[in-house]
Amino acid sequence: MNKSELVDHIATSADISKAAAARALDATLAAVRTTLKKGGTVSLVGFGSFSVTKRAARTGRNPRTGAAIKIKAAKIPKFRPGKALKDAMK
Repeated sequence: MNKSELVDHIATSADISKAAAARALDATLAAVRTTLKKGGTVSLVGFGSFSVTKRAARTGRNPRTGAAIKIKAAKIPKFRPGKALKDAMK
């Protein structure tokens, strides 16, 4: 499912216009993005939690040449599914 299909599904199930559903989805994604950028966590009970994990600097290999390269430390977004979502997948 892509974003436009998700907007269609939200609009149909919530009985709102597609434009309103698109605005709601954009606002939700912006709020998640902003919170994660500040280092926070977004928890949606029954669905899961979004958080940021720090990945340490490390040495890697260039697959083309085999030469060692330095990979910088980075902040990585992470999603942990909630129990209800895990149970729904069984």
